[in-house]
Amino acid sequence: MLNVLSALCPAVLASVFFLGTGVLIQLFLAISTALLSEAFIIWLRKRPIKTSLFDLSATVTAALLALSLPVLAPWWIAVNGTLFAIIIAKHLYGGLGHNPFNPAMAGYAFLLISFPHPMTAWLAFDAPDLSLSETFGLIFHESLPENLNFDALTRATPLDTIRAQLRLNQSLNQIHALPVFGWLAGKSYQWIAFSYLIGGIWLLKQKVIAWQIPVALLGSLSVLALIGYIYDSEHFSSPLFHLFAGSAMLGAFFIATDPVSAATSNQGRLVYGGLIGILLYSLRTWGSYPDGLAFAVLLANLAVPTIDYCSQPKVYDLQK
Repeated sequence: MLNVLSALCPAVLASVFFLGTGVLIQLFLAISTALLSEAFIIWLRKRPIKTSLFDLSATVTAALLALSLPVLAPWWIAVNGTLFAIIIAKHLYGGLGHNPFNPAMAGYAFLLISFPHPMTAWLAFDAPDLSLSETFGLIFHESLPENLNFDALTRATPLDTIRAQLRLNQSLNQIHALPVFGWLAGKSYQWIAFSYLIGGIWLLKQKVIAWQIPVALLGSLSVLALIGYIYDSEHFSSPLFHLFAGSAMLGAFFIATDPVSAATSNQGRLVYGGLIGILLYSLRTWGSYPDGLAFAVLLANLAVPTIDYCSQPKVYDLQK
């Protein structure tokens, strides 16, 4: 868990640099709520509180959820999402080692379905810089600085922009000419995705995670995106755009690799990661949400028991 938190540091630094100090406030809110709720549930279950808090599993869940939230989301978004992730998605099923669903993505899906408006208010790439006090006031009191409005601070993500513009019969060449896009994907977000990639490679090098899930996830996403791009490059984005425009890197290295809710065998991990990549591309292309990582992971979590059962080596009784 400590290695995972360390690997997240480049992405945290990049997020603060490009998106502002709201990232740190969301992290503080989520981690504080996770530790308090974890301690309370462990106390109710009459188990050692210190051991549960210092295994850092709650901290990792909170950090992943916080980094998935819009940086200017109201304070109660991070608190409610973390409470759902820790109490419902984790401890309702028996606690660490027993939860069938990824707690961070369960909390994110709960927030996205319940509070869609604040969950889609992403910071604009050209938003004016806010001081820590201004960011604090916006998150806790929803008070805007003078001469600013929400339209000047928030904007649709690159994936959402493409979806909306395609529905207006714009071609991808026209869409990518919009100022929200950089040389590879969305401005700011492409560099944050690179930071997750750096952290993920470090986790692979340290053998903290297995290579099968991230390779299968990013590979299946890239293959499907390449097929669509070759078929119609004016309406289907390139593989590189899909890899760096949204949450693919975060999902591949930090979320899908959760040791509890993911498949356990090497063959099963390949199937599991590939399934998430297929679902992610399908949800992005034809679904109602612009990214869909949380739903892709949760749907794949449902299939993990079957994947593990089918991928285990069969043992035959030779006496029969």
